Order: sequence, then structure tokens, then C-alpha cells
Amino acid sequence: MNAPGADGTLPARADALALVQEFTASESLRRHMLSVEAAMRAYAPRFGGEPDRWGITGLVHDFDYERYPNTEHSPTDGHPSEGVRLLRARGYPEDILEAILGHAQYTGVARATPMARTLFAVDELTGLITATALVRPSKSLDDVDAAAVRKKMKDKAFARGVSREDVIAGASELGLELDAHIQFVIDAMRSGARGPTP
Repeated sequence: MNAPGADGTLPARADALALVQEFTASESLRRHMLSVEAAMRAYAPRFGGEPDRWGITGLVHDFDYERYPNTEHSPTDGHPSEGVRLLRARGYPEDILEAILGHAQYTGVARATPMARTLFAVDELTGLITATALVRPSKSLDDVDAAAVRKKMKDKAFARGVSREDVIAGASELGLELDAHIQFVIDAMRSGARGPTP
């Protein structure tokens, strides 16, 4: 029997989630991937994409981040290149692999498809939105809006690991106004948070 995706078809979400759980111990990193999945699923219809395909791309985009850290930002070693090699061996479709490579600026892989541009646009932003929620008394996405995220973006000491430049560039690459993009992703994350959990 072939492994999930071995014939080039889209793997089942359950198999993608199992891969994430196998490679990623950090709950916060798992939650990040689920947030990116939710944003990708929400954006897919808007850009003519398939929600399942886009969602799985978001779900697995960082699965190798913990196991193959890439602090040197090598374009060919570590995350995400190592993860893409593993996914390719499991038969994941090439458009998903190219999108994953493209979400890391340092790989030099062009974001040539709406799916690739969207993954880049939501990746850093979901982290900033989550960080904004966590400093609210409720720690809830329900108490976060675009204005709150924009305010936190201006504070360079807040969520230092989040690239503001990537957040701004991501919205621009999608041709979206930044506040509208931020609010759309917040709403998608809220919907995802109320959905099934791993």
C-alpha cells in the first residue's frame, strides 16, 4: 500500500496532522501551524484555491522547524529545505513544496502562485496576532482586532521574532490593504480555534 500522498495526490489531513505531531513537541508551534492552516483555508476560496490543499500546506509548513533549526538561514539545509525533502519522499505535491520553500525568504524560491503568496502573508502575521491575544487579560482572540495588532506592530520590543517587514510585504503581495488582511486572518483564526483540535 502506498504512503499517503505517494501517488502525488493530496494526503489526508489526519496524516498531515500526525506528521506535525511526530516532529513537533512544542504546543505553541503546533498551535501556530493550526493557525496558519485556518488562515490558508479561509483565504483559498478568495483566490481560487482548494481549501483542503491550502490548509494542508499551512498545517505542515513548519513541521520540521524544531527538528531541523536553521539559525544560519541556509537556503538548502535545515528548515524548510529538510522538511521539503521529507515531504517530497512521502509524495507531497510539488505546488505545496514550492509554497513551503517560498515562505522562507532566504531560500530564494519565488512565490509564483496565490497559495505560496498567501502562506508567506499569513505566517508571520498569525504569530503577531497570537502574541497580541496573549497579552490581553482574557488571552482570547475575541479581544483582538486589527487596530490592536497594528498598535503592537509599532512596538519593536513586542514579539521581536516577528518580522514586521514580512507582514507588510505579505499583504502587499496579495494586493490587500493591511488592516483588512489582519482582520481577515484574525477572523479565520477565531473560526479555526473553535474547530476540531488535535
